[in-house]
Amino acid sequence: MKPIVAIVGRPNVGKSTFFNRLIGERRAIVENIPGTTRDRLYGDTIWNGREITVVDTAGLLFEENDLTEGTPYLEIARHVRAQAELAIDEADAILFLVDVEAGLTTADTEVAEVLRKTSKPVVLVANKADNPQRKQNAVEFYALNLGEPIAMSAYHGIDTGDVLDTLAALLPVVEEPDLEVDLKIAIVGRPNVGKSSLLNQLLGHERSVVSDVPGTTRDTIDTLIEFEGKRILLIDTAGIRRRGKIEWGVEKYSVLRALRAIERADVALLLLDASEGVTAQDQHVAGMVLEQLKGVAILVNKWDKIEKDDFTFNAFSAHVRDEFAFLSYAPLLFISAMSGQRVERVLPMALEIGQERQKRISTSELNNLLREAVYEHQPTSVHKGAHLRIFYATQPQASPPVFLFFTNDSTQVHWGYGRYLENRIRSRYGFTGTPIKVVFRSREEPEKDRKGKRS
Repeated sequence: MKPIVAIVGRPNVGKSTFFNRLIGERRAIVENIPGTTRDRLYGDTIWNGREITVVDTAGLLFEENDLTEGTPYLEIARHVRAQAELAIDEADAILFLVDVEAGLTTADTEVAEVLRKTSKPVVLVANKADNPQRKQNAVEFYALNLGEPIAMSAYHGIDTGDVLDTLAALLPVVEEPDLEVDLKIAIVGRPNVGKSSLLNQLLGHERSVVSDVPGTTRDTIDTLIEFEGKRILLIDTAGIRRRGKIEWGVEKYSVLRALRAIERADVALLLLDASEGVTAQDQHVAGMVLEQLKGVAILVNKWDKIEKDDFTFNAFSAHVRDEFAFLSYAPLLFISAMSGQRVERVLPMALEIGQERQKRISTSELNNLLREAVYEHQPTSVHKGAHLRIFYATQPQASPPVFLFFTNDSTQVHWGYGRYLENRIRSRYGFTGTPIKVVFRSREEPEKDRKGKRS
């Protein structure tokens, strides 16, 4: 399990800039406007050999009286204390950013007051210290009583390593419960799509509950069951909340709980609500599953509530497949968690996905497939005229399956050809419900090949 670190602070102190630098890409929008960061943003980084999940939070506003009624920031300010408490609760450590250019503000003091009440490690970071004078100004933040402020510049990358060194030394070791299990299944989805009902149905069909195990994910209880001779750990998750339906700030951290659960699982059961169709949040959760390269099955719940005719099933199936085109390999099942309709198929489906995830293809079989694929469709290069060759392939890893193709120039392989090879692998070997990672690596062309002879 990767520890989670939340970046907090008042608006416009450089949280998103620091977040982008940590994860190595420009994912957060950086603007000098308070409240720019509204959605949950998370990314992974590695420091001193430790993998860390970093969460970029919105600026914490406490001074409600300074905001005009009707402005978009007033609603944020009214719920900010709850948001801060959620951030602290979900994270394993806190990076508290302040701004040496602006100096110590009342908002900084208010945020510090909340952070002092937590038992979580807090690293006080004085940002925008890009010259000696500003570094010296960082001393005024000792007044926050959160330890020594570390001066840095997120924009210029100055002394960010010192911040990460301090953080890494404070991070707890997040460990899984020491359990012997054959498969870990996470039940994920928005609130009210029927996750709890599905869990109850899965536990109520002549299965022996072995134990309830406190989960690494807060607010969940993992349930260990036996099914068909296999020990299965069911991981329930907090729902991903719909935009505009809840207090601002809660959605961000319920998503974070789901992220933890997905990270721990082998297979994710993505629940949809048939009465509402596919939403942007459903797609967002699916994207999280794909990013983590976990097995997945799509379950359309509450199917018994839908009025049907001869075309309903095919039309709804086509709609789901279209909205989740990036999960074309995921099996699709229509269920009713309340009545139990088709729920008996869920665990066998998850076990099948778990087995597919472990599948290995021998190097000889894989290279036979490669020769056939190349014969039917020559490698497509990024630049026309490039002499692109793929020498051989191997599968260095399962769970998730990774296929490594050696070529004379990996930078020239068009992404579409990678997709073509993935489809050829799936057409022959299945990998139902399992993401496949196709990697191209450059190697020197064999001497005999350069002379026009087969090696």
